[in-house]
Amino acid sequence: MVNKWDITIPELTGEEVRSAYIYLPESYHYDTERYYPVLYMFDGHNVFFDADATYGKCWGIKEYMDYTNTQMIIVAVECNHGPNNDRLKEYSPFSFRDPQYGKITGKGHITMDWLVNSFKKEIDQAFRTLSDREHTYIAGSSMGGLMSLYALIEYNHIFSKAAALSPSLWTGPNKITQMIKNTSLDPNTTLYMDYGSEEIKTRKNMQTNYAKVSSALFAKGVFLESRIVPNGTHSEGSWEKQVPFFMNTLLYE
Repeated sequence: MVNKWDITIPELTGEEVRSAYIYLPESYHYDTERYYPVLYMFDGHNVFFDADATYGKCWGIKEYMDYTNTQMIIVAVECNHGPNNDRLKEYSPFSFRDPQYGKITGKGHITMDWLVNSFKKEIDQAFRTLSDREHTYIAGSSMGGLMSLYALIEYNHIFSKAAALSPSLWTGPNKITQMIKNTSLDPNTTLYMDYGSEEIKTRKNMQTNYAKVSSALFAKGVFLESRIVPNGTHSEGSWEKQVPFFMNTLLYE
């Protein structure tokens, strides 16, 4: 089942309300001694329900979890829908300039500090979670994919595994590569990362930048599942098809 409730993020948007979602396996309600790993996801409004999704199509995560009987809690928070590229600001770990969006002041570190130091603690107190690093994961797509990669690298003491679908590496490929090179990672760090074969054509040097980031991760000893998705596009419909792939990576053992 999926529960939905209202939250605020004072550090980012004051008293403005946004939605949070939590998926609980059916067993959660009768196996009351059991504790569960947790996957945090960005763009929570796109994760579970078509009715809430920005473009009317979600990832179908609930259906996948129910069908496969996957024993994991999933927590997702709605993004900032503000008109001034506010989602990009909250989901970027660094500032950048783009011809289409102009100057974007990155607030990703504020977003992650809130998630780790406030929200995760609330979830761990309210639900039967396995709160240790080994059982804590994070995932997202596009800017949420970039944030998932950032979280795995810079908050590696919190997250052992991540899934970055179509990550927005175009925002600063050199910064991302340097971030990876400068960070000490736990040897048990796992990442699923992909990019659609159709969308990779839409950004200049995207294939080269994707390869650079992948190589940097390999050099750091990350257990990396890296894919170019055949006919993959930048859309929820395409990301939904990748759910079995990244879930298999997150829960491999």
